[in-house]
Amino acid sequence: MSAPTKSVLNESKQIERAAMLIQMGARMQVLESETTLSYERLIRLYKEIAGKSPSKGQLPFSTDWFLTWQENIHSSLFLNIYEYLSKAVELDTAEQLTKAYRLYTEQIETAGLEALLSFTRAWRLVKFVDANMLTRTPCSTCKGQFVTEPYENARHYQCGLCNPPARAGKSKNAGALMLH
Repeated sequence: MSAPTKSVLNESKQIERAAMLIQMGARMQVLESETTLSYERLIRLYKEIAGKSPSKGQLPFSTDWFLTWQENIHSSLFLNIYEYLSKAVELDTAEQLTKAYRLYTEQIETAGLEALLSFTRAWRLVKFVDANMLTRTPCSTCKGQFVTEPYENARHYQCGLCNPPARAGKSKNAGALMLH
């Protein structure tokens, strides 16, 4: 058996995909997972597009971040958009992720807020859901779908909008939601 012939067209598509992911803020681990380009090629491409070397270090590997109050609202908004696109449009995973992330950031900006969910965290969220480490559970009050742990009791679950924590909305930090 001979090695598969390199396709210039396929390589071009991979470079285009990597460039789009870099512009969205993807870290190297995302690029390696979502493209077939070599690590060295990705580094060169990253430096060319971003004008700097990629961040070093591991990606956060904890579901806890997605379950805290404000982060959960942002994560849930993104995941609902992502899940809707999976049913409505025929896209590959990377395209679905980038389209969902763009829609998420548009919605957040329209609301006058700062996006708390980075592109890499959004990618990680999808991976956690695919691995059944996180899921969506409907709020028993508003019926909205929110990111939860898989063993959440759906019958009694209340989201952070219907049942905010005691100090919710008191902070002046970017991304704080105005509760009335």
